[in-house]
Amino acid sequence: MTFSSAAVAAMSDDALMDLVQQATLGYFWEYGHPVSGMARERDNDAFGYSPDDTVTTGGTGFGMMALVAGAERGFVVRDEVVERVGKIINFLETADRFHGVFPHFIHGETGKTIPFGGKDDGGDLVETSFLMAGLLTVRQWLIPTRPDLAARIDRLWRGVEWSHHLRADGALLWHWSPVHGFAMNHAVTGWNECLITHLLAAASPTHKVPVSTYHQSWAKGRDFLNGRNYGGVTLPLGPDYGGPLFFAHYSFMGLDPRGLSDVYADYFAQNTAHALINRAHCLTNPGGFPGYGADCWGLTASDTFDGYNAHSPTNDTGVITPTAALASFPYVPKEAMTALRGFLTAMDGRLFGPFGFADAFSPKRDWVASSHLAIDQGPIAVMIENHRSALLWTLFMSAPEVLVGLARLGFSSPHLDKAAVA
Repeated sequence: MTFSSAAVAAMSDDALMDLVQQATLGYFWEYGHPVSGMARERDNDAFGYSPDDTVTTGGTGFGMMALVAGAERGFVVRDEVVERVGKIINFLETADRFHGVFPHFIHGETGKTIPFGGKDDGGDLVETSFLMAGLLTVRQWLIPTRPDLAARIDRLWRGVEWSHHLRADGALLWHWSPVHGFAMNHAVTGWNECLITHLLAAASPTHKVPVSTYHQSWAKGRDFLNGRNYGGVTLPLGPDYGGPLFFAHYSFMGLDPRGLSDVYADYFAQNTAHALINRAHCLTNPGGFPGYGADCWGLTASDTFDGYNAHSPTNDTGVITPTAALASFPYVPKEAMTALRGFLTAMDGRLFGPFGFADAFSPKRDWVASSHLAIDQGPIAVMIENHRSALLWTLFMSAPEVLVGLARLGFSSPHLDKAAVA
């Protein structure tokens, strides 16, 4: 599917967002696993994982949000989306879980764990938090019409034993293996994509963790507080120049950053600053990479010409990843729209296809990824929808447990204010 510059210029912003959202959610709708309904991790053969059988926990959480957005926009039939959700719930109820925590990758037919690494063959708390954020969003969407499915989602959510992953010093550990236990010993500390993990761990009605875990572990992590100025933009949190842009996306698919703040940051300001700094780096282009500009920017984790890499201003190899700019629509809408228009005609029109934009590309190498990844496609469809209607933010923030968790951790949010009035 190719577009001329004139054709793109003639299309309205709304028409372009419709085009991109509808194609992108096709990755989850048309390419969803036929047995489990879950999102396949990728659609090319790489890293030894079968693209046919490997489904992803976190990517499925993102994908379910995308399908809700698609149903509400009429891109897919609502009843068929509900049926797909039911299929996913059926699968999750019998798939491998470890103290209620799902593995990173699952075999889409058998429900058995596909190890992510040598000792990573059990529960992945962060991926599970992405899945649970999606499930809670869907639960809220289903309550008025399908309380039976909503109740089954609730049981999955209540079954996650977040407290099982607590280390003796109060840190929250990422992985647990039935063979290796907590041998990986990887604490979930910030700043990165894991704010949602700490929120849900604090919000759990059955297995919550103490508030001190957030303040004394997460907020004490390496590169948490920043406060430095980058080209006139102050970055409250995170590593130098912000790190890969998925930090501003994964936790905020359902968690509404508008007006969200705590003692550490205003999170909408944080994410906006991160996006602006990332874009400014691409415009300044210290590496001299061809193609970079206002209509071609965005550095984040993705496939690359030699594997997979967490691209950022401090790790720039000349690879642009469309999800970086497009999932930043809520923060920098004009700049993201300019990038969207540019991506449609970039690389001789080779980026856009039936599942939306290719995962990444390098103008310098004339390279376009052969892949789409669930964790990159999901944020495009979801965050464009949040920019347009705040749909997923509204649903997730309507979950009473989410508000309880935010209050426990000391957050301020307009959603808390509305709940107090109600």
